[in-house]
Amino acid sequence: MAKIRKQDALDYHANGRPGKIEVIPTKPYSSQRDLSLAYSPGVAEPCLAIAENKADVYKYTAKGNLVAVISNGTAVLGLGDIGPEASKPVMEGKGLLFKIFADIDVFDIEVDASDPELFISTVKAIAPTFGGINLEDIKAPEAFEIERRLKAELDIPIMHDDQHGTAIISSAALLNALELADKKIEEVIIVVVGAGAAAFSCAKLYLALGAKLEHIYMYDSKGLLAKDRTDLDEYKSEFAVHEKDVTLKQAMKIADVFLGLSKGGIVSKEMVKSMRPNPIVFALANPDPEITYKEATSVRTDIIMATGRSDNPNQVNNVLGFPYIFRGALDVRATCINEEMKLAAVHAIAKLAKDSVPEEVNEAYGEKNISFGRDQIIPKPLDSRLITAVSPAVAKAAIASGVARITIEDWDEYELELKRRLGLDNKLLSVLTEKAIKNPKKVVFAEADNYKVLKAAHLAEEEGYAKPILLGRKKKILELIEEIGIEFEDAIIIDPKEEEEIGRCEEFGKLFFEKRQRKGLTLYEASKIMRERNYFGSMMVETGQADALISGITRSYKDVIRPALQVVGKTEGVDKVAGMYVLVTKRGPLFLADTTVNFNPTAEEIAEITNMVAKKVRQFNVNPRIALLSYSNFGSSQGADSKKMSQAADIVKKRYPTLAVDGEIQANFALNNELRMEKFPFSSLGNKDVNTLIFPNLSSGNIAYKLLQEMNDEVDVIGPILLGIKKSIHVLQLGSGVREIINMVKIAVLDAQTKQG
Repeated sequence: MAKIRKQDALDYHANGRPGKIEVIPTKPYSSQRDLSLAYSPGVAEPCLAIAENKADVYKYTAKGNLVAVISNGTAVLGLGDIGPEASKPVMEGKGLLFKIFADIDVFDIEVDASDPELFISTVKAIAPTFGGINLEDIKAPEAFEIERRLKAELDIPIMHDDQHGTAIISSAALLNALELADKKIEEVIIVVVGAGAAAFSCAKLYLALGAKLEHIYMYDSKGLLAKDRTDLDEYKSEFAVHEKDVTLKQAMKIADVFLGLSKGGIVSKEMVKSMRPNPIVFALANPDPEITYKEATSVRTDIIMATGRSDNPNQVNNVLGFPYIFRGALDVRATCINEEMKLAAVHAIAKLAKDSVPEEVNEAYGEKNISFGRDQIIPKPLDSRLITAVSPAVAKAAIASGVARITIEDWDEYELELKRRLGLDNKLLSVLTEKAIKNPKKVVFAEADNYKVLKAAHLAEEEGYAKPILLGRKKKILELIEEIGIEFEDAIIIDPKEEEEIGRCEEFGKLFFEKRQRKGLTLYEASKIMRERNYFGSMMVETGQADALISGITRSYKDVIRPALQVVGKTEGVDKVAGMYVLVTKRGPLFLADTTVNFNPTAEEIAEITNMVAKKVRQFNVNPRIALLSYSNFGSSQGADSKKMSQAADIVKKRYPTLAVDGEIQANFALNNELRMEKFPFSSLGNKDVNTLIFPNLSSGNIAYKLLQEMNDEVDVIGPILLGIKKSIHVLQLGSGVREIINMVKIAVLDAQTKQG
């Protein structure tokens, strides 16, 4: 896990619009009529309808998709009682997770009320606003009473995720671990260290799954919860079932299962070694588990282990549960989240871990064949199938248990609706990151004496997806490193103009001369030109001293692409290189080409560009559906560009018959399925969502992507991605920000992985 520096965390939250979330209108508001409908006088009509029938609040307002994440800041992460204001960044973060994983809108509510009665009354008073309530970071034992009372007195889904989230995910993991260990839950001895909200909830859910109370040994900071202790509250007393005190060391000798929800380092290797055969160890303290994965597996080869960390197998992460549980509960307007719904989530998560893993998940984690086993007892957090596995299971359980106010008739359609909610937006960037981290590459940053480039290079090294080679004025780079306050672990700094690089420049010059000696270049000129960073960096990639090159933030496009073409050259069989942009939108990723290189390509060249783009799109785990754009639709207007795009479509269909492609077609018909199906039902694109747009010339492509970028603040732009170059060389936009540079570094790493096989 990358080290997070204080200033980086503060900058992340402060830069741009402060915080992590915002409210966005969902209805038109551009005209006076729109405003009259939105507010006065039009808003009176839904108000009156709701006054007559309260259930209509779900019909006319956002209540049905709105969850409150509520805290009083008394038990924030590992920070303790830091107050409601200080808890707000965490609550906003929880809101972000709800949105990106389940498309649930969130208002975070921080309540200045440590007294349970005041907290309960406050939440009850604001409850009509929300379709559900996620209680968060409230200290025990008050949290138990708060949740119990609110569930009893309100008729919307309520869950204290600190308790039940960990319980649900660890229960799913436990079921699968027991299956692998060939053990029965009613027979195993379970040792629990930590006697807080999460521990009680886990233990209770284990009991619901069949565990025996007398087989659970629970420990707090003072030792075993034993019958003779007089300092136990009602919650701890429930698990005080043993007559005598048994030390943790003694209990571990008879244990089949260890569950840690306490603090790091309290379990020794000797304790794990003493456990029964096929021990199950869930060391869930964060960031430091009760015993590390490395320590535990060093003494037991038969161990099945989970932690809360992403850098170990089997991460018990609450994000596997809460977004999808609330999604299912909201979609049937459940009056609560009951035990049946929690158990349904447990079984759905456990089952998904045993299902065949799609290739996109394998690729996201850099694996060839993720499959059910000791290192896969729960699904990966980036598994996009979670929403279609867990949410329907929870919804069905709500209906079956009688707490749903509406039913779902068509479950197949519901599953499609869940998929449409998410698209592939953040998944694409997540997959890109995971692939890069699994196989980092040596990347040349040709403008490393630029602040933004240097910052991006440092983040790339720190997050583990690139090994930076910094080109530029060494003195300036070192000054910037000190000014920014960063440290590189093993980045190489090279100034091609320094004396110490004369030998390498001459060596590179000889190689370059061999390539260009019949193109008007002398040996002296070839060596001299190697002092220019883009030539030097390109030659590092060509000779294998680096895997990829990033440049262009301060240089024109041609000043980067010319050295790349002269030094590295085009991919075999490619006549024309091209440039592609990726627009990451709410409807999913949109791929645009050619946007940077070819002024007016021929039909043949457009066909070749289309094929190159399709190959690149597949590397993003996206199936390309391609529209060849023009100002006409299937011959409706005869002109040079329309004829060219029609011919290109014919060529592509003949050469690459498996591609989903059609044209020539106008952009609105390409992107609007309903419109296209109405007017052109014969189109080979059918009712498919188009995700790839090919333009007839450079002007149209370049103008289109820049308009889309500037008109929509929610669009992330990645590019330009250079297609057709033999090795991984990519050009930054002039003035790119650190985020854009980082995305391009990931692209360059992925490209290098692919081209190196």
